[in-house]
Amino acid sequence: MRVARLYRYPVKGLSPEPLDSAELPTGGYFPCDRLFALENGPSGFDPAAPEHQPKIKFLMLMKNAALAGLATRYDAVSGVLSISQGGREVAMGDLRKAEGRAAIERFLSDFVGAPEVRGPVKLLEAPNGFRFTDSKSGFVSLINLASVDAIEKAQGAKIDPLRFRGNLYVEGAQAWAEADWPGKRLKIGGVTLEVLKMTDRCAATGVEPGTGRRDMDVVQTLRMNFGHIDCGVYARIEKGGRIAVGDAISLA
Repeated sequence: MRVARLYRYPVKGLSPEPLDSAELPTGGYFPCDRLFALENGPSGFDPAAPEHQPKIKFLMLMKNAALAGLATRYDAVSGVLSISQGGREVAMGDLRKAEGRAAIERFLSDFVGAPEVRGPVKLLEAPNGFRFTDSKSGFVSLINLASVDAIEKAQGAKIDPLRFRGNLYVEGAQAWAEADWPGKRLKIGGVTLEVLKMTDRCAATGVEPGTGRRDMDVVQTLRMNFGHIDCGVYARIEKGGRIAVGDAISLA
């Protein structure tokens, strides 16, 4: 097995950013991943005492499919988030500044619109040691590309693996081999990942990346053909270090 692709998602629900490599912190999260979330009306999130919140409290693909039609890029050095649509920049803001956050909030509130926007859209930043992941186990998410191929055959249509919004895409494993990984460890060079659980899927996988069209029911395809709604696994970073596209992965 090897690392085929790496992605981060700086803003929950917005587009992925491909990486050549990543430095994984021991006991932490995938770097620059789900650092921000877009609160869809008051969520009760308290940055002074952060607790995991249901994803329904934020703008996200399961309910707000149009978000997949936007291309976003976040510069961690400058703090600037840029949003493009159809190859044209439509919004930009420095997330370190109130006016920059407000510019992003206004654009997305108008773009998503009523009735999907339930209240003021507010961009939240995760405090240290916290991320806006769908699961409390979401330190790193891994997707087996062979399993995506199996779903594609069952669906009878091309499936972009980015529908599953993983951090690390694995090549060279058998389809559904990841079902045996929970409780085991994956080694990538000097990095050790402890696999925690399978990842159950929702209606967000039915949204086509890049267009925002809701064009298939991947959850129903999984249920009808494989007897579950899982694709991928969550893992904890037991021993950190650098990983890169092309690195070998071994199961321990």
